[in-house]
Amino acid sequence: MQQLANTWSDLSVQKRVVAALALVAVVIMVIGLGRMATRPGLALLYAELDNSAAGEVVSALEQRGVTYSVRGGAIYVDSTQRDQLRMTLAAEGLPANSGQGYELLDRMTGFGTTSQMFDAAYWRAKEGELARTIVASPAITAARVHIANSGTKPFQRDVTPTASVTVTPAQGGLGAAHARALRFLVASAVSGLAPENVSVIDSNGGVILAGPEGDTPAGDAADRAAALKRNVERLLEARVGYGNAVVEVNIETVTDREQITERRIEPDSRVAISQDRTESTSSESGTGGASVTVASNLPDGDADGGSEQQSQASSSETRERTNFEVSEIQREILRAPGAIDRITTAVLVDGITAPGPDGDPAWAPRPEDEMEALRALVAAAVGFNAERGDELTIQTMQFQPLPDDGTGPGGLMGAGLAIDAMRLIQLGILAVVALVLGLFVVRPILTQKAASPEPEAPALGFEPPPFMSAPLFGEIDPDDTPASLKETQSLADFGGGSDDADDATPGAVERLRNLIDERQDESLQILRSWMEEDEVKS
Repeated sequence: MQQLANTWSDLSVQKRVVAALALVAVVIMVIGLGRMATRPGLALLYAELDNSAAGEVVSALEQRGVTYSVRGGAIYVDSTQRDQLRMTLAAEGLPANSGQGYELLDRMTGFGTTSQMFDAAYWRAKEGELARTIVASPAITAARVHIANSGTKPFQRDVTPTASVTVTPAQGGLGAAHARALRFLVASAVSGLAPENVSVIDSNGGVILAGPEGDTPAGDAADRAAALKRNVERLLEARVGYGNAVVEVNIETVTDREQITERRIEPDSRVAISQDRTESTSSESGTGGASVTVASNLPDGDADGGSEQQSQASSSETRERTNFEVSEIQREILRAPGAIDRITTAVLVDGITAPGPDGDPAWAPRPEDEMEALRALVAAAVGFNAERGDELTIQTMQFQPLPDDGTGPGGLMGAGLAIDAMRLIQLGILAVVALVLGLFVVRPILTQKAASPEPEAPALGFEPPPFMSAPLFGEIDPDDTPASLKETQSLADFGGGSDDADDATPGAVERLRNLIDERQDESLQILRSWMEEDEVKS
């Protein structure tokens, strides 16, 4: 401490100010490093909330005295308290959904409420409840439901209700299967609403299902192609190994809706469906008298001269009618969008490693019989149909090896730890600044005047002059030292290395005189300081 006090007293005012400022800066840096190192890390609590919901969450955090940070539309809290805060806020109904449900009906009173107002509130509540149900899925972050109610047109018949659903997925896009599930959810909740009249819209990817004209009953072609690709890859990797097969499947679907009605009549083929037959028979027989003549009318005539005549008649009629039906074929074909038109499959398989002629392992293509077996398996997996125009190509080629740059995830130290890179960078910069201030500013200033004890001068063989009895003050630049003094390093050398005092005295005095002549100003200052000290002592 005494040495430090002496060093501080030897510093000038400017150097003392610089040393004090540097010391304060180092202390501030150290305190900052300590606070940053001990400050807990912040983790995301909620993001992309409405302004009202975010305000309620912030108010709840302030009431609990929790440290939080708002960055844009996200709220960050201490990582150690995040899960507990989420459960606590959820128990209180936070964050509240922006869409209101059936609680809208609780606020309505019987006084001043018309039927139109109640209907409007009811449908608002229905839409809010459906949106809440949809948002409950972890794959969806936000949802809006709009229902076109036909109750406002009571005098119009055959009014088909429709609805639309707009969703924001948590990540990626919304699949066709999920969209169809949302369609049936909304259609089941609204009376009279058919599933094909519900449109599902992805806010990131556009329209997914747009009613009966744009719906694909069998699912999206891209989803079906991806499913076939996964199936074929899983099938091939069981034989060739993981990463040794690349599969691409393209499905071309029918995009037009077509209805064909066909009616065919074959005149050569007929079938009797009914037969009607009618038969009629008539007969007549009888005996008559003599025929009447002129002679029989005379008085003298021969009235009995005629003879008797017999008559007999018969008739028969048959009618037959048969009804025939001509064979007729009537066929109606309906082709809806989404039907598979053609499937194109391309498969690339890596070869095998076999010993070469020199004994070293070398790449070789797979045998033809194995490729034919793989082709049959792929054809069965994708449902290959040559009559439909499907194409299947399978080839074996050498794969390029992947570059082995970097280190695997298992070789990294602390790979499983949650490390904040930005915080580490800040701590490193502050540590470097504090180290530089301490080593290159404070340390040189404090050690500059830490004078080491001078070696004791050897005894001189003569009595020094009076003005040499007091110590000299001031600094002498080594470059300004006379050449005569540079040749010697101690007072003993003033005499030229001679032990005789008589020989040493003239040489030392002569050199001292030369030094005083060359540095007159410094000599006068030294003498003046000696005189001032003598006056003070007296």
